[in-house]
Amino acid sequence: MELTERFTFNPKEGIDNPAMVTADDTEAASKPSPRVCVLKKEEGETFGFRLRVERGQQGHIIRQLDSLGVAERSGLKDGDRLLEVNEMFVDNVEHMEVAHRIQVSGSHLCFLVLDKKAYEQAVSEGCDLRELAKASRGEGWRPPRLCHITRDAPCLGLNIQPVDGEKGKFTVSSVKGGAAERAGVKKGDRLIWIDGAMVSELTHSAISKMVKKSNSHMTMLVIDSDSEKSYARRKMPILPAMANAENMPYRPRRLHLVMGPEGYGFLLRQEKTGTGRSIHMVTEVDKGSPAELGRVKEGEMLLEVNGESTESLSHNQVVSKIRQSGQQVTLTTMPPQGQDFYTKLGLSPLLFCVDVTSGNPEEQKEIPVTPKPALPLFEPQEDVQINPNVRRCIVERGSAGFGFHLGCVQQKPGTFISQVAAGGPGEMSGLLQGDVVVEVNGQNVEKESVEDVILHVKREGDTLSVLVVDQKGYDWLKKNGKQITVNKLAPISEVEENVSCGAEPPALKAVDLSDDST
Repeated sequence: MELTERFTFNPKEGIDNPAMVTADDTEAASKPSPRVCVLKKEEGETFGFRLRVERGQQGHIIRQLDSLGVAERSGLKDGDRLLEVNEMFVDNVEHMEVAHRIQVSGSHLCFLVLDKKAYEQAVSEGCDLRELAKASRGEGWRPPRLCHITRDAPCLGLNIQPVDGEKGKFTVSSVKGGAAERAGVKKGDRLIWIDGAMVSELTHSAISKMVKKSNSHMTMLVIDSDSEKSYARRKMPILPAMANAENMPYRPRRLHLVMGPEGYGFLLRQEKTGTGRSIHMVTEVDKGSPAELGRVKEGEMLLEVNGESTESLSHNQVVSKIRQSGQQVTLTTMPPQGQDFYTKLGLSPLLFCVDVTSGNPEEQKEIPVTPKPALPLFEPQEDVQINPNVRRCIVERGSAGFGFHLGCVQQKPGTFISQVAAGGPGEMSGLLQGDVVVEVNGQNVEKESVEDVILHVKREGDTLSVLVVDQKGYDWLKKNGKQITVNKLAPISEVEENVSCGAEPPALKAVDLSDDST
């Protein structure tokens, strides 16, 4: 038998035991620690993951990582919760808005994430996740700045010099009262990017030539030297998508319109640019119309309808999207000069959108990270009698699937059509974005989860019979205890003329029912 000597603690001698820590050390050790994951995809690559919001779970969840794909190589793991996208806090942002932000950010992304266990611990302890994310940047951090310099003299009013002993790094100083200073360039700023090129890949001579050859303007990404150290410590690139862009020109505007008795009061026309690209132009804004009050401007191009890009849509499809939106619609417009400007910079103009909150141009503000409130799904909106638009849609599977996405609202039963692919089988069958799904091939699915509805869809082969009703009509039928039946419908044409379908429901979970990966 082995005997162990009894230990007696001597306070004069003390003890060196790594298992013994102070209360402060324990608290620090247990504090959730977010991780930075940098994703960069090459042409033809995808990021290789899916972002989900799942019933009964909190946060935006990373799922289905491609083996050895961009996301997995960055350090992302299945179940991670997304806190920030390019330093924009997104934990409390609508799911579709987060996905939109990722899509317009280009080929380079910086994510701040917590693993499942750390996220759930932080939430259970009431931790302020925004402050947790902010703390990871350190004291004194300030975001980079995009400075658009307009030449008003023979020179731009700036001086660029290499940093001694640091290859690929440059400082920039502005001449007092010059164009660069007015654009926001400050003495001692570090130059990161110039007219679409990262300066770390350029020589001082090449940068000088770019400045001399610039015509009337130049755009620079700069940051103060202290903040640059924060990015170096976190091993993060400094990207234009992270920048304060207050003085960028041609910024798109997100406009919220409410239909009047005679419509919105503007016309659209599809035109081709000099490069052969089709764009949708706003024309003939009626005086005193909802469009004029909502700050719609003649001659601007339409980029989005309710957050959906119009780039690949025909004129008829864009008009249909606006009409399907019902009594209110959100349009994103931009001066046509902005297209060439942002294309040359290699940036999406939607990164720099401003949200117009009133008819007063002085009251414009930077776009909020959450979209405008949508009418709640499956709740009655008003007491007036309406003609519900109930339809049985027969959908034949195409080469890219059924051509629609399903969505749900967390903690609520029911499934709705969250997106319909333009020109796809879903649109051809009559499905509309926002429709509530009542039956799949004759089986009622109103009380089933979206996961169960997906299983019904996948079991049914290449043909689907889907009974749907517009959201407003569904709410009215449920409130008044009416049965949902196609037999009691008014003709669809009559319904479309007299009933607006209400605002788009909040797509808190999107499920892809096409064969395209996202």
